[in-house]
Amino acid sequence: MSMTPPPGWYRDPSYPLVERWWDGTTWTDHRRQPETPRQPLIPAPSPGGSGRARTVALVTASVVLVAAIVTGAVLLRDDGGGETATRTTPAAASPTGTDDPSPSPSGPSPSAGDPSVVVDELDGITFPVLDGWAKPQYVADHDMVLTTPRTYDCPGDPGLCRHGRVEARTATATDETSPKALAEGDIEDAADSAYGHDLVGSRPFRGITSHRLVKSGSVAVAGRAGYLVRWKVKTGVGPGGYVESLAFPSSVGSQALVIVRFAFDAGADGPPLSDMDRITEGIRSVGGKDTGGGVGSSIGPPG
Repeated sequence: MSMTPPPGWYRDPSYPLVERWWDGTTWTDHRRQPETPRQPLIPAPSPGGSGRARTVALVTASVVLVAAIVTGAVLLRDDGGGETATRTTPAAASPTGTDDPSPSPSGPSPSAGDPSVVVDELDGITFPVLDGWAKPQYVADHDMVLTTPRTYDCPGDPGLCRHGRVEARTATATDETSPKALAEGDIEDAADSAYGHDLVGSRPFRGITSHRLVKSGSVAVAGRAGYLVRWKVKTGVGPGGYVESLAFPSSVGSQALVIVRFAFDAGADGPPLSDMDRITEGIRSVGGKDTGGGVGSSIGPPG
């Protein structure tokens, strides 16, 4: 019985010299160089080996080559926009570990078991878990990286809401290369997904009635130049809230832009607004020694 491998970096079936991100369902477009040199699949025969040994080695190499071709086969789907998406699944590792050329995941990050951080392996960053925050549990949104621990009954359509949420995703559906342009273009959608319509189309706050710009400008994130846009929104019911879109380049793979969305309820029950800045300042590269950045390490004048 086969098992679907968990999300992680695996050897790319279409180009085994690099690693590719498997999100648990499908391959993504993220690739990176392996962190450690790959060992050869078949050891070279010794010069003094017998003819039978050389024959066995050649047969074994042929079997591995055929298996690699089968593993590397891809099912291409045309999405109508000229792009093709690979739909292959990395095979589960062989129990013996001897005759299965399937990719194996990279070693876990040293921070993976640290309760004080959330590790985002895909984007190569970690988030600090501040007091009053928790790692996400029992949430439907797989992009969620931090939440406030308790829920409450939404004031609008029936459902459960949280006073604070932080999401992170890679901006792969756009060719935008400017953190400023990406953050400015994302903020409206970020506000709508937090206070307008939820994942199933309900309106937990009866929609957004107005908004105003609170803050925008360049900022250093994990040693990289990013940009943030922050709004305060008023809602049909409830106290309203603050939303922010923060964009910066990833430190791994193709270094695509990462977008981090903050959504804090306004009022006494919401998290301190300063937590947006503290979380931004605490973002680090996975395994890196950078000093982060964030508020207090802005780059250039505010926009």
